Amino acid sequence: MNTFKSTFLLIVLTLFLLFVGDRFGGRNGMIVAFLLSVVFNFGTYFFSDKLALSMYRAQPVTREQLPRVYNVVERLSAKQNLPIPKIYVIPSESPNAFATGRNPTHASVAVTHGILNLLDDEELEGVLAHELGHVKNRDILTSSIAATLAGAITMVARMGYWASLFGGYGGRDDRNRGGGGFTALLMLIVAPIAATLIQLAISRSREYEADATGAKETGNPYALARALQKLDNYSRRIPMQASPATAHLFIVAPLLGSGGFANLFSTHPPIKERIQRLIGRDLV
Repeated sequence: MNTFKSTFLLIVLTLFLLFVGDRFGGRNGMIVAFLLSVVFNFGTYFFSDKLALSMYRAQPVTREQLPRVYNVVERLSAKQNLPIPKIYVIPSESPNAFATGRNPTHASVAVTHGILNLLDDEELEGVLAHELGHVKNRDILTSSIAATLAGAITMVARMGYWASLFGGYGGRDDRNRGGGGFTALLMLIVAPIAATLIQLAISRSREYEADATGAKETGNPYALARALQKLDNYSRRIPMQASPATAHLFIVAPLLGSGGFANLFSTHPPIKERIQRLIGRDLV
């Protein structure tokens, strides 16, 4: 299912770029858009994980350096018949973690210094099981593509807006672009919102799935529930500086909303709802 989602999102990205290229630049615009789609699709598939890890200055660690994490990851990976992912540590005291990569063979799991200091062994196992749940469910690529889709649509919408102000790319005359300025302005506003909602909807559903997978593999949903409650409380005290394009990767949202309308644009479902699904009540 997640392979289908990934393919669908790549197709959506390509078609959107071609539509915008044709709308604002005619044939020349479509050629530019096609080249952009090739670059975006290739880059998303092969390099999205490296970009995310480098963005947060994540450093690879060996088993000797972090046996506490490796012991858990190796045991859970063997239980689920998964290749052992690469382990990274992020130099941040804000407690958090994420998984990334294009498939289980090329997966990486990153944890912050803060989460290692905050959680006990059972809670850390719950978090790592959650992240391996993302790997097992093959949604780490889907989430990366969704982030790229949101970013690409935002960027292209802005390009289309400025192109309309300066007469496009020379592919169509003014009559065929009648009302182009208003259309471009509308696209500049609506397209990024639509792209972001796609990204957030995918991110929210995958968090529930990874929670369920992690709890099943450890047989201890209470440990993950305790971890989520701790992470929610402490991440508010020590917020993490994160990019909106990659905030959805983390186990708890590093960018915090204030409820109400803000929750519509939150990358994660509310922590209380996640805990409720795990143990039947919203507090441990």
